Amino acid sequence: MSSTVLAHEQHTGPATSTPIADSLAVLGRHLQRIKAAPGVVILTQTMPITMLLFFGYVFGSALAMPGQEYRAFLVPGLLASTAANGIMTGMFQSAQDCHRGVMDRFRTLPMSRPAVPLGQTAADLLTTAIGMVPLVLVGLAVGWRIEGGPLAALGAFGLLLLLRFATSWMGCWLGLLIRNEEAAGQLGSATFILPLLSNAYIPTDNLPGWLRTVAEWNPISAMAAATRDLFGNASPPPDAAWPVTHPVAGTLAWSAVLLAVFVPLAVRRHARGGE
Repeated sequence: MSSTVLAHEQHTGPATSTPIADSLAVLGRHLQRIKAAPGVVILTQTMPITMLLFFGYVFGSALAMPGQEYRAFLVPGLLASTAANGIMTGMFQSAQDCHRGVMDRFRTLPMSRPAVPLGQTAADLLTTAIGMVPLVLVGLAVGWRIEGGPLAALGAFGLLLLLRFATSWMGCWLGLLIRNEEAAGQLGSATFILPLLSNAYIPTDNLPGWLRTVAEWNPISAMAAATRDLFGNASPPPDAAWPVTHPVAGTLAWSAVLLAVFVPLAVRRHARGGE
């Protein structure tokens, strides 16, 4: 276990322990772990850049976007997909800690029960905020532009981080449920299909009726539409489902639902351990 948590264990007792101090200790432990083994974070953060270059140049010329350049459509979709990737990273980190006995060790310490999942999700949020910078810079280099105002752009990044925070809680609960890092890695790779069932990479206008409905009620679709709208890249389609025609409200609603469901589930699951 990291020196941050060990120091917290030595100097913090039941009388002085607070949820904030405990969460900061866990957050520090996760940041140290990322620094020591950055492979997973580097992979998850560079994958959107690889997809931008591949889809943007290989498929971009074949996709007709009336009145719009495909890479300007694609970058906000990739940012939305990055926000949804909290499921994969949260699940793998929680399952790895369970598999290696770290979660059991945490439960023996005089720590607030919400502190462990909160510290993990906060660390994921911080690394995601930093990791979005290269994608934005590469997007600007290949022709994407922020056409809206600075406040709208800040709102877009705020929504992206909010959805990432919500999905990382979902991933944290799944990892605590699975408790096996190999199984979590295999299931996490399956989450790659979620952005494909959305408007992140292609418009949903020409999809079959039932598939279009599924795609437009995907939270990633609301997030992608919200970022395109706030960045000034494209307006929401008027004939889409409600979360896409009202993308900011739709993203806020989806984030609130995910947090309301998975925060208590993750905290309760951590408290119960392997029962």
